[in-house]
Amino acid sequence: MADGREKAFPVSWDQFHRDARALAWRLSAAGPFEAIVAVTRGGLVPAAIVARELELRVIETVCVASYHNYKDQGGVKVLKSIGADVAKSGGARVLLLDDLVDTGATAKVVREMLPKAHFATVYAKPLGRPLVDTFITEVSQDTWIYFPWDMGLAFQPPIAKDAVG
Repeated sequence: MADGREKAFPVSWDQFHRDARALAWRLSAAGPFEAIVAVTRGGLVPAAIVARELELRVIETVCVASYHNYKDQGGVKVLKSIGADVAKSGGARVLLLDDLVDTGATAKVVREMLPKAHFATVYAKPLGRPLVDTFITEVSQDTWIYFPWDMGLAFQPPIAKDAVG
């Protein structure tokens, strides 16, 4: 944004659950899938919801760190790779799942690991959107999504720039 402020998009547990179920509904036509690979940590919650809805029992993780101090995106570091039994086919019939695709830095790394996987996210920003096959909601690049697992109850300032309380 011109004034340097980010847009805030707070997501409640209820909203996230609805969005993840909507993603599962959309993915039901793209399968069938034999396994889910959740990109940790953000992909863990939608993976649980999607696995339930699609009746998938095999859930693998790929552990990747790209955000440091929650707001600063740095270099992508793979902390744990995908298990060989799931990765063997290059991801055929595998659902790769994350909460959000932002700049696409993490998406590029995991996409290289499983080039044949179907990549889905709950939310997508324009820079990363071309790297995913399915998503539910697009938000602008200058929007920060506040996920429910990162939040507590706190005051929210008014949207208007010069609002006075």
